[in-house]
Amino acid sequence: MEKRNQSEELIIQFLQRVLIARIATVDSEGYPHVVPVWYGWDGESLWISAFRSTQKVRNIQGNPMISVAIDTTTDHVDNQAVVLEGRAELVEGPQEFLREQITWIYTRYLGEDGVLKEEPQSWIADKENILIKLTPTKIINWGL
Repeated sequence: MEKRNQSEELIIQFLQRVLIARIATVDSEGYPHVVPVWYGWDGESLWISAFRSTQKVRNIQGNPMISVAIDTTTDHVDNQAVVLEGRAELVEGPQEFLREQITWIYTRYLGEDGVLKEEPQSWIADKENILIKLTPTKIINWGL
């Protein structure tokens, strides 16, 4: 088993927190597009649910290179952040895998009871809902 250093452990702990991430993509004209998203970190990859028709998905289809920033701001001195960069993969199936992963992500934010409500259950079942997978090639952190 590979031994992790203290910095890597702190990054893993940070990514397991329930925080809002910001995904940055680039459109066909070179303009950046940044939006807040929910995510799940499995220890190797970052997973984000997204509807096929969204700008971020269209941008990834044209240019899969993305950056995701996750941060906390308590004051102007004690900030923490992790930025992950790399090539995104759009995962469109199998349907059962999508359902499991999307449910896992939504449960992180809504809780065991909240995820059972009509919405987000309709979102989870929607065939438009796919996954963005980022296995980062570069990870930057500060304050950890």
